[in-house]
Amino acid sequence: MEIRTYRPGDDAAQVSIYNEAAAELPKFKPATLDEVRRRARGADYDPAARFLAVVDGRPIGYASFQTNGRISFPWCRKGHEAAAQPLLERVLQALKERGLTRAFTAYRADWTAQQQFFHNNGFQQRREMVNFVLDLVEMPTPMARPTSSAGPATPDDVPAIQEMGANALLIRERAALEQYLFHNPYFPADSVFVLRSRKGGPALAAAVLISNPAYANPRQVDAAMPCFRLGAFGTEGMTTKRINGLFSFLTADTGDAQPLALDLLGYAAHKLQDTEVETFAAQVPSDAGHLLRFYKQYFQRQGSFPILERLL
Repeated sequence: MEIRTYRPGDDAAQVSIYNEAAAELPKFKPATLDEVRRRARGADYDPAARFLAVVDGRPIGYASFQTNGRISFPWCRKGHEAAAQPLLERVLQALKERGLTRAFTAYRADWTAQQQFFHNNGFQQRREMVNFVLDLVEMPTPMARPTSSAGPATPDDVPAIQEMGANALLIRERAALEQYLFHNPYFPADSVFVLRSRKGGPALAAAVLISNPAYANPRQVDAAMPCFRLGAFGTEGMTTKRINGLFSFLTADTGDAQPLALDLLGYAAHKLQDTEVETFAAQVPSDAGHLLRFYKQYFQRQGSFPILERLL
């Protein structure tokens, strides 16, 4: 068996292998050649981050990774499942060669064979990404808090956002976080807003609101699929799904966390008055406990998916 990096034309083999290997899994959605080719035209496409297992000239398995450390399951044709282990080892070796120190993966919780494969190879569950929805007509009434006010965020708020999100944000460097929040090609800078004291000073809480009618309705997506949601804190640098009405907030883990979050939610609802958005969507990592508690109390849980991680 030969394991090599991708070459032009291997996209058809990838589609064939995946559709054969995953066809019987829950909520399976067939891959298409157009979809794979569209991804290959993306600016971040790297054929050296994709590996194909070949036997007697025939592709029988593939695996890939992203520069953030996310790896795919090594999909193999029926009867060639033994190629999964060497494919995984080649991917992990490539990550080490690029200087990465961890690998992680995300698949549906009910894809049990894939979950077990990673557990058998030293991966452990790091967190869940939990999805929620809240219809605007069911929104709680925020308490009046005359001591604070909400308004647009500015790049000067980035240090405060970094501090609030120390245990949630995936981008830690100030310049990179500023670029993500204020120069994102998928949402405008005024999608980011903060709550601060009326006396001024640093932001007490921050939020992102995604409003774009071209994006998916949160009631019409499969919330158990491993899709990171655009704009949700804790998904920075990930390949994301764009959800209309996504609301995400950050604040310190204090007794004021829930009142501050309610104020931000009320401000977000006001911003949506002239839109057709009827439902807030949210996504939060399970290890951000005070954030998760807010969504559990005020939103309806949709579903979740686990993140498995291993140090290299």
